[in-house]
Amino acid sequence: MLREMGLRLLPPIAPIAPIAPAIALAEVRPPAPEPAPVVARAPLAPIADVRPALDLDWDALQGAVAGCRACGLCETRHTTVFGVGPQRADWMVIGEAPGENEDLQGEPFVGQAGKLLDNMLRAIGLDRRSNVYIANVLKCRPPGNRNPEPQEVAQCEPFLRRQVELVQPRIILAMGRFAVQSLLQSQEPVGKLRGRVHSYQGVPLVVTYHPAYLLRNLADKAKAWSDLCLALEVAERGVQAPASGL
Repeated sequence: MLREMGLRLLPPIAPIAPIAPAIALAEVRPPAPEPAPVVARAPLAPIADVRPALDLDWDALQGAVAGCRACGLCETRHTTVFGVGPQRADWMVIGEAPGENEDLQGEPFVGQAGKLLDNMLRAIGLDRRSNVYIANVLKCRPPGNRNPEPQEVAQCEPFLRRQVELVQPRIILAMGRFAVQSLLQSQEPVGKLRGRVHSYQGVPLVVTYHPAYLLRNLADKAKAWSDLCLALEVAERGVQAPASGL
């Protein structure tokens, strides 16, 4: 199982002598400018309300995500990244935001980070096509893969909440700082939040590192394995989510 995760100055310029004015200042003083007209700014467009997403079924929810124009990322995205996996699953993996590959393919966690995630899941008997549902906090790629903005996360959050309601998972595995901090409404780093059971919408939630982070920090793969084992124990034993969770 551990093998699946890969554990083994220009020179100074002489000053220019001042030129004596040939014309008196009064002769060249420009006329006083007329005051510029005041142009009233148009009011900002209201942020779209996506709360109705909480009442949608799968097809309607996916259509609402595809047609969403709430935060402006629709202007730069290639496609929306809704999610992948069975519509009912014991496990739900939630990441941060689509990257370039995800934006092109319309599926979360692809490329090298996706391969690592698949290996991690396979090591505990899971597969994105059969028994785990994978989604992101954001459904659209931020330009240049920049960090998500709080307003963008807030606009997408009702979509994610509804996905969780429909999937009805026994355990949520939150991967990466922005996913973790968004779901838990916390500013603490992943390192301080991992190793214990949290809650989101009454579902037990375990925190771990994003696979892209693990590809750059190989030494933390062992910690991620420990997080997977904790999540597996919670799922198998039916551990209840903390009452103080969101």
